[in-house]
Amino acid sequence: MTDLRQVFDDVVRFETLLWNSVDQRLQDECGITLGTLNLMLVIERTPRCRVLDIAQALAITVGGASQAVDRLEASERCVRQANPDDRRSSFLELTTQGQELTRLAEPVFDAELERLLRDPLAPAALATLARDLTTLRQSAEVMAADPVVGASSGR
Repeated sequence: MTDLRQVFDDVVRFETLLWNSVDQRLQDECGITLGTLNLMLVIERTPRCRVLDIAQALAITVGGASQAVDRLEASERCVRQANPDDRRSSFLELTTQGQELTRLAEPVFDAELERLLRDPLAPAALATLARDLTTLRQSAEVMAADPVVGASSGR
């Protein structure tokens, strides 16, 4: 039988090591943190991106996303554009500086992911890991959205 506490420890510790390694390399080579790059990548790939979109994409609170956007805007890496359909929200766009920094950081990010994820695993093992992590994440999202569903799963 699989020791779930060991699985938990391995997942959490690997996530910490992975995040810290990618973050350090991005800071060393590009002067940007992984948290900032994640934020910028969401803005870049989300048409008419709002703070709510960032919160949902990164599984953080709207308040946390709003503060992160404030910092990104203060560093002149993004701007807020008024939402013509809803005066309470705005759309986010990367500035030219933000776009250039994203282009600089993406290959560094990808290279570190190759080193830490693809290089140690056989292609089939990585595909299985990717599939299984997606299944676990989606299940956890459903349970977080509806705790009754999670409590009644009975596995």
